[in-house]
Amino acid sequence: MIHSCAGGVVREKRHFDFAKVEILSCGQICWYICNIPLLEEGDVVIVSFGRDNKREKAKVLRIDRNVSEQVSPISVKIAKEILEVCYE
Repeated sequence: MIHSCAGGVVREKRHFDFAKVEILSCGQICWYICNIPLLEEGDVVIVSFGRDNKREKAKVLRIDRNVSEQVSPISVKIAKEILEVCYE
């Protein structure tokens, strides 16, 4: 962040909701940005996973709401988003 007295612009702090999920096909634990307001722990969701962004089912283990990007569990620059809730 650049101090405004130095002629720069102070960047506004952004906040996100993060979900810790377990990929059901392999058991890997990952963090995703969550833009689904009513999502709860235990829900099954669809996420893009891996380098090829394959659609995978995952179980939500934990949700951290309103987290500043400065202390996020994963860099916001590389974080993927939960795609949708799975109702099957």
